[in-house]
Amino acid sequence: MSTTTSSERRQTLLRAADEFLLATVLVFLAVTVVRWLRDPASPLYIADLRRALTAIGTISGAVLTGLILSPPGRRSGGHTNPAVTVGLWLMDAFPGRRVLPYVIAQLAGSLIGTALARLTWGDVVSLPSVAYAAIRPAPAWRPDSVFLAETAGMFALTLLIGLFVARPRLMRLMPYAIGAAVALVIAVFGPLSGGSVNPARQLGPALLSDRTTDLAIYLLAPILGAALGAAVHHLLVRRIQPYGQPA
Repeated sequence: MSTTTSSERRQTLLRAADEFLLATVLVFLAVTVVRWLRDPASPLYIADLRRALTAIGTISGAVLTGLILSPPGRRSGGHTNPAVTVGLWLMDAFPGRRVLPYVIAQLAGSLIGTALARLTWGDVVSLPSVAYAAIRPAPAWRPDSVFLAETAGMFALTLLIGLFVARPRLMRLMPYAIGAAVALVIAVFGPLSGGSVNPARQLGPALLSDRTTDLAIYLLAPILGAALGAAVHHLLVRRIQPYGQPA
């Protein structure tokens, strides 16, 4: 039994290491994309915020799909997001013993990915126009509205993930659906609430840019959205499951 436990711990650490790598790459590329598209001195600069966020969302969705399909993503599940990890656990699709190692790895990857972007691109990522790609809401948006939007965004994303959890035959389509959904969230909610729905996406950029005023919202609201989405998922599965068959 001790051998089995040791093997499980080793597998958990290996998969958490995969998540660390995925989160590091995700945040590094997020900062890199914003560095090139939002720095006025860049040849790729997009002045209009909505157009810029549409482009950022499209690229981010493609990057996320690629990370999920990559070898580390296939091994770990390609969560890259603490809220996704929590949501899958609450949907009984992920072992509880791996939740904390995954979340720690994802948040650590956020910090390292941001730091690597600074080392790679230099002072330009600290300029106000880039600000380490830290997400912030529109000036007119109150904290309660931002919290509601971030919760709702992750709630919808969790229900989408639950669709694939309940129908394994569709699982091969999930990376593309998740990438498209994240791209849509960024394009639609980016100019308003910021469109994060991922605590790991915001932690490193917010800390290094010292834009921590709304950080608690971006860390906690997606977790709440995932929990609510998982609860509704269970209700829906029970309603559509034929009598006598396990959910």
